[in-house]
Amino acid sequence: MSQLQGGCACGAVRYQINQPPVGVGVCHCRQCQYSSGGGPNYVALVMREGFEVTKGSPKAFASPGGSGQDVSRAFCPDCGTPLYSDPVVLPFIAVKLGGLDDPSALSPGMHIWTLEAPSWHQMTPGLPTFERGPPG
Repeated sequence: MSQLQGGCACGAVRYQINQPPVGVGVCHCRQCQYSSGGGPNYVALVMREGFEVTKGSPKAFASPGGSGQDVSRAFCPDCGTPLYSDPVVLPFIAVKLGGLDDPSALSPGMHIWTLEAPSWHQMTPGLPTFERGPPG
C-alpha cells in the first residue's frame, strides 16, 4: 500500500492515509449505529501520524466511547458524510471505509463491539469477534 485517498460525497473534505492501517474491522458499537443509520461501520484503524485532511474542515461531534472517554466523530459539514472517529485515548483514528475513493482496497479482518450489536447485524463467518475492542 502506498497511499489511500478519500473524502465526503460532495467533495468538500478530502483526506489521505500515508501508511498501512494497523487493522480493518467492522464496528457494531451503538455510536457507529447512529452514524451509519443502523448498521455497523466498516473502519480502518490508522495511526494518527499516517492520516491527514488535505482539503476542507470536517465538523466533529464528541460523545463517550466504550472506555468512557470521549470519541470525536468527524463528518462533512456540508453533506454529512461520516469520515472518521478519533478515540482520544488511543494512538489511532478509525477511518470509515465508505469514504475511501476505492473502498475495495481494504477488507475487514474482525468484528468489534459485538456486545452492542442488534441480533440482525450479520457477522462474517470465520472472522474473529470481540465483545468490545480487540485485545491490546
